Amino acid sequence: MRRRDELAAGEGIPAGLTHSPGASRQWVSDELTEAARAVADRGREEGSAWLARLWRHTLVVVWAAVGALLLGQLLTALAADGWTLARTATLCAALASAALLSLTAWLHRARGGVLAPVIGEDNRLSTSRAVATAWVLLVVYDVLVLAVELAGVGGADERRALLEGLDLAHGAGVLTVLALTCAVAVVVRRAVTVRVQGRRLQKVRADRPRASDLLTDDAGRGTFADVQYVLVSAVAVVFAAVRLAREPEQLPDLPWGLALLVIVSAATYLAGKYAEGGRPVVLSVVRAREIGDLHAPIRTGDDIEIRGAGFVPTGAGAPDRLARMVVRIGTVHVHVPLIPVAGGFTSPADASLTVPVPVEVEPGRVEVQVVTAAGVETNRYPIDVVD
Repeated sequence: MRRRDELAAGEGIPAGLTHSPGASRQWVSDELTEAARAVADRGREEGSAWLARLWRHTLVVVWAAVGALLLGQLLTALAADGWTLARTATLCAALASAALLSLTAWLHRARGGVLAPVIGEDNRLSTSRAVATAWVLLVVYDVLVLAVELAGVGGADERRALLEGLDLAHGAGVLTVLALTCAVAVVVRRAVTVRVQGRRLQKVRADRPRASDLLTDDAGRGTFADVQYVLVSAVAVVFAAVRLAREPEQLPDLPWGLALLVIVSAATYLAGKYAEGGRPVVLSVVRAREIGDLHAPIRTGDDIEIRGAGFVPTGAGAPDRLARMVVRIGTVHVHVPLIPVAGGFTSPADASLTVPVPVEVEPGRVEVQVVTAAGVETNRYPIDVVD
C-alpha cells in the first residue's frame, strides 16, 4: 500500500520512462504486481501456519466448555437437591462429545481442528454448515444424555418414561429443524459447485477462515441473508438448549412457532444464495481519450476502456488478484495493468478496465473478451482497429 501511494504520486519512477506514459505505466504495474505477489505469498504462508495451530485452540475451547458445565452442575447441585442421575448423564454426555470432538480435531489438525467440517472449499467458514453443525451437536448431546440415563435407571417404568422422551410428540419440532438445516447445507454446497462450474458464480479462495465469514460475503461485507439466518438459528439453538437443561429426560420440545421461524429464515438464506453472483459482462468498448486528444478511431498503441459489470469478483479486490486479470484482443492476451491512485486503483475496477491495444493486434474487426481473476470469461465484444 505504501509503494502504491508512492508510485501514484510519481515518486521512484525512473527518469528514462517519464517521456513515455505507456512505458511508465507498465513499469509501475510490474512493480506493484511483484510487490503484491510477495505480500500475497506471505499471507498464504501465514494463513496455513495459523490454520495448523488452530486445532489446539479449538480443543481448549471444547474442554473449557466441559469444565464450565461441571462447575455449573456442582453449584446447582449444592443449591438444589444434590447430585442426581440427570447431572451424571449430562456430564458423561459432555465428556463423550468432547472426546469425539477432540478426535475430530486431531484427525483434521492441518485444517483447523474442530472447525474443519465447517470450512468450505474456498477456505472460508460456511454459514450453512455452521448452523447445521450446531443443531447436530445439540441433538447428539441430548441422545447421549438419554442413553446414559437409560443405562443408569433400574425400574421398567422409568426406562419406559425415558424412551417416551424420544417420541415425535416431544421432538418433532427440533428434528424438523435439524433435517431442514442439514438439507440446506447440502443444497447450498451443490448449488455453489454447479454455479461455479457453469460460470454463473465467481469464487476466489481466501487466505484463511475468519469468524466474520459467517455474517459476510466473500468481500467481507455484511449480507442480510447470512446475518438473519445466523441470528434466528442462534436464538432457536439457545432456546432448545434451555429446554434440554430443564428437561434432560426428553428431546427438546421446540415450539412449532419457533420451528416455523427457522424454516422461513432458512428459505430466505437459500433464496439469497441463489440470487447472488452472475456472469461478468462487457457492455461497451471505447477509445480512452486524454484531455486535449483529437477524436480518432481505435489504432494499435491506443488505450481502450472496457465498460461492463462483474470484472472484479467478490473477494478479489487484493492487488495480486487484480493483477491476474487478462483481456483477450483477437488472439493476443493483454494483462490488465494496475493504475494506482492514492488509496486504491482506477483500473482494474468492477465496472471498467483500461488496457493498451498492442501492435501484435492485426487491423480489422477483432473481438474483445475479459478473463477475470476467478477464471470466468465474459461475452465477446467486437471492435474495429484501423491502421
